Amino acid sequence: MKKLKLFDTFLSFALCFIIHNLYTKFPNFIISIFSPVNESIFEHMKLFITSLSIISIFDYFILNKKNITFNNIFLNLVITIIFSIITYLIIYLPIYNKYGENFIFTILLLFIILLLSQILSYFIYNFKNLKLLNFLSIFIFIIICVIFTHLTYHPIFNYIFFDTINDKYGINYYIK
Repeated sequence: MKKLKLFDTFLSFALCFIIHNLYTKFPNFIISIFSPVNESIFEHMKLFITSLSIISIFDYFILNKKNITFNNIFLNLVITIIFSIITYLIIYLPIYNKYGENFIFTILLLFIILLLSQILSYFIYNFKNLKLLNFLSIFIFIIICVIFTHLTYHPIFNYIFFDTINDKYGINYYIK
């Protein structure tokens, strides 16, 4: 499973580049739920949600096909998403506030956080089966998606939600 988790790191990193541009190529409501609709810090957190969700589906099929025992797939998904977003923001925001945007740092940090999330994932998969928490994680995942969708269409007017390239918040609010 260690090799799979290392592969998952590189796959999720590659998926982030595809997911990043999905809304630009296919602008619609469904894509706006899973792909950034602008260049704000908040919208880029969808990269974690979507790439880690795809990786969880991928893992489920691969591990089942190889008859490898694993537990807590939904709990794993929710914990790795929350861990990734919080850790990324804790490291990224102070540096962004002091020095501004740095593409190389942003990409490197994305990779490191995805690697750490896959290390965490490895341990969660190997932990005893937590049936109730795993079941509740399905609803927590849905709540996360609903909150992110709501904030895409009704953003908080805070710099984390502001797209400095297009001078807008969320999907609809342009600054004049």
